[in-house]
Amino acid sequence: MILDLSGVLSEQHVPIDDTVSCSMEQFRVNRDAYRILSKSDVCIKVEYMESQKLKITGKCRMIVEIPCSRCLKAVPVEFDLDFERQAVCGVSETVSDGADELDENNYIDGYHLDVDGLLYNEILVGWPMKVLCSESCKGICDVCGQNLNEGACGCEDTRLDPRMSVIRDVFKNFKEV
Repeated sequence: MILDLSGVLSEQHVPIDDTVSCSMEQFRVNRDAYRILSKSDVCIKVEYMESQKLKITGKCRMIVEIPCSRCLKAVPVEFDLDFERQAVCGVSETVSDGADELDENNYIDGYHLDVDGLLYNEILVGWPMKVLCSESCKGICDVCGQNLNEGACGCEDTRLDPRMSVIRDVFKNFKEV
């Protein structure tokens, strides 16, 4: 959804206080795409501050389907987006002096605000490092790929626990001939 900022940036500085729909159907990061299961409308407010600076506040709720980090089962993850950003429209010398303290605004192009681009940034900032379907998730078998939460596989586990390597070395050094 694109919002027209010309009223906010005009001499009257008419603020925008609106509820708009989110048009994102999936969330893409690099080559991965995550399905958005549900989303609410975006309540957004845009106010003029000074010298082409805007204050953008908004709220939205989304549920995104992310695979479990251990077993790859799809897990619904809720994002309650409640944001407040300061952005710059246009380039001027007075604005460029304080641009370091303002947020990066790749969601504003001239007199247009890309609401989906703003939401994309907010989701990206709140993206979890690790998603688990449960705290006791066992993951998948390294050999056959069986989901170990659904049952054991028939593969033999010939790997030794790396914590036992010191004891194994002790027995190897004192082995009788």
